[in-house]
Amino acid sequence: MSIKLDILQIQEFLPHRYPFLLVDKVVECIPGVSLLGVKNVTYNEPFFQGHFPQKPIMPGVLILEAMAQATGLLASETAGDELEGMIYYLVGIDKAKFKRPVVPGDQLMLHVNFVKSKRNIWAFDCHSEVDGEFVASAEIRCAAVVD
Repeated sequence: MSIKLDILQIQEFLPHRYPFLLVDKVVECIPGVSLLGVKNVTYNEPFFQGHFPQKPIMPGVLILEAMAQATGLLASETAGDELEGMIYYLVGIDKAKFKRPVVPGDQLMLHVNFVKSKRNIWAFDCHSEVDGEFVASAEIRCAAVVD
């Protein structure tokens, strides 16, 4: 069963808010399997003021953060009430790779695949694309901790 999430549903799980909420919607989520999220990149993003004013490029660490936020949404939909009252922390990023820049006007597609969960540590394979072109990838681990 595939689930879609709008921004209000995303905000029910993720504690992030503007300017640090980096997932605008979830197009498809299959709990325990995968998630496809979207980040619409606009010229109004606050980081473009300094990165770089004459040639705006989304920082790679924020692409990784967007993918990490998407893992939180997949974990939430997978675990259901099991993560209730817990906060979800990023604990590891391995094999991060970047291929092309992300610029204003791009729609960053966030692909997340569930790998495993053990003792509240969740592992995911992630990659992102713009217009079907590879942008970045990473193995991301997060931990669910009692708040």
